Amino acid sequence: MLENVKEASDAAATTAKTFIRVTEVWVPDEADGRLKRAGGLYGDLTEFEAVSGKEIFALGEGLPGKAWAEQKPIVLKGFRGSYFKRTDAAEAAGLTAGIAMPVFAGSRLTAVVTFLFGDDSEHVGAVEVWAPGEDPSGPLALQDGYFGTADHFAWISRHTRFPKGMGLPGKTWESGRPKLFHDLGISHRFLRSDSAADAGMTAGLGLPVSAPSGDTHIVTLLSALGTPIARQFEIWSLTGDGYFTVSDGVPDRLPPSARVTPGEGILGTVAATGVPVATGEPGSAIVAIPIHRNGKVTDIAAWYF
Repeated sequence: MLENVKEASDAAATTAKTFIRVTEVWVPDEADGRLKRAGGLYGDLTEFEAVSGKEIFALGEGLPGKAWAEQKPIVLKGFRGSYFKRTDAAEAAGLTAGIAMPVFAGSRLTAVVTFLFGDDSEHVGAVEVWAPGEDPSGPLALQDGYFGTADHFAWISRHTRFPKGMGLPGKTWESGRPKLFHDLGISHRFLRSDSAADAGMTAGLGLPVSAPSGDTHIVTLLSALGTPIARQFEIWSLTGDGYFTVSDGVPDRLPPSARVTPGEGILGTVAATGVPVATGEPGSAIVAIPIHRNGKVTDIAAWYF
């Protein structure tokens, strides 16, 4: 029975429209320091892809530049009349909201990752930003987020606090490493499981986002069966012998001895450079985001489409 449920879930995740419609990676240009596009996943939004490939962002400019300047994840829930630079092209593509997440290795910005969303009646999922309030020891409160049509879940999230070690945001904060929660609707570890089940949420990924100032924000990506974040999630962690192995996820396609050598392949390049990637075609596309601790990549959160 469990196998049949898993097969149905995998099939739905493979064919369903994804919650995140566009993923982009912007990196500092060596010549002038502005952000240029280093990769992206656009699906069938070819015109928006073409417009985006011509953009460059200075510090504080556009959504990527603002996240860079403020050194924290930034959520933008409406493009018209905002600092977003590609509004006409985004609206033509059906994109209405986005989040930008800076990736720092110590004090050095390696990239800004942007996720863009489209608003429609079947859009279920969430991307949240959590941080402590005035007390840096916590608890975590919701700073901002995008919830698609999950209005009740959004209300619950705004009224929930997470001490260190509690729930997906709190456990991610406590460990300083990415965390993956499965079966959100029934998980005793997920404090909002009842409302997650009502909203159709199925899996959650927590990502720590550190700033040169020492501040930490937690970004959580919550996936639904009908509009999943991705087909599969994996977390790769550094081992004592210098390789990366899967520490969580659904590594059905991998042998137990699978490992990543820094510098080899897509994940190995992420491990060696500390720069995220978003590349590939539907059915074989990957997003991989490095997590830095003390200026060194210790984990890689990867998901596949």
